[in-house]
Amino acid sequence: MSSPRLRRTSRLAALAAAAALVLAGCDSGGTPHSGDGRRQLTVAALPLTDSAALYLARDRGLFAKEGLDVRIVPVQQSIQALPALLKGQVDAIASANYVTYFQAYEKGTLDLRILAEGVRIAPHMMDVLVPRDSALKSPADLAGKKVAVAVLNNIQSLTLNAILDARHAGRPVYRQILFPQMGPALQRGQADAVHAVEPFDTAIQGELGARVLLDGGSGPARGLPASGYVTTAAFVKKDPKAAAGFRRAVEAASELAARDPAAVRAELPRYTKVTADQAASIHLPAYPPSADPAVLRRLVRLMRTQGLLGKDIDPAPLLVR
Repeated sequence: MSSPRLRRTSRLAALAAAAALVLAGCDSGGTPHSGDGRRQLTVAALPLTDSAALYLARDRGLFAKEGLDVRIVPVQQSIQALPALLKGQVDAIASANYVTYFQAYEKGTLDLRILAEGVRIAPHMMDVLVPRDSALKSPADLAGKKVAVAVLNNIQSLTLNAILDARHAGRPVYRQILFPQMGPALQRGQADAVHAVEPFDTAIQGELGARVLLDGGSGPARGLPASGYVTTAAFVKKDPKAAAGFRRAVEAASELAARDPAAVRAELPRYTKVTADQAASIHLPAYPPSADPAVLRRLVRLMRTQGLLGKDIDPAPLLVR
């Protein structure tokens, strides 16, 4: 019989899977305006701390101030929403992993535009976790071991590789396991370690007694841009007013999040499966008030170094102003 802790974490996985199905039911070309005349937008988002500014902008009336009515659709991975974005079923993707979308842009799959920055990596906003009784005692022990990441060849492996390389330690073997399923996978021994992002990081530590082997926000990873709010060039061209209003609202919310972390902690239980007590102890990312091409270029250079991009990309023309 499974433990209560495992059942709670499994329920989280089931809820996230059910949420992903909502996206499949999105209608393309939906009603452009609500009854009060506000422009309706549909935004796909992960239930992560990355998305806090999106929910703050909605709940604090910042979107309404810009004449927008934003509907948020939860997904398990931002990449799941890419087909819907290309079809116009969603207008933007929040907490979108830059690595994935720069790769899609390079391949010509997506004519990318970045509406606003999401978060930059801060200490312990993601951690490499192992069972309390694990034989792994230091980051060097990860060499050749199975480490779970939400998406292969992405921001988690990119930053962990950079941290380990800086320590002259060997790299692990990555296994794709969605965030809600990382706790059960660790408990069942399906992975030697998991690279978990908040709020799953704190939840796995609290529910399973996992310990931190390595701060995923340390060393060369610290300050890197991790995610943003992305859309298509076609959307920006079709509705530049809505795009600009969305950017202003999110940036105002990000400024609020940076100035008042308590506002983020109060918001988290409303859209994630963490309690108020858990939210109080979560390590938050950095919320930049505006996008910085120089910081994004730092990420591009790291992607190039690790072979995740074939050529340089200049982020500046991709930013919505």
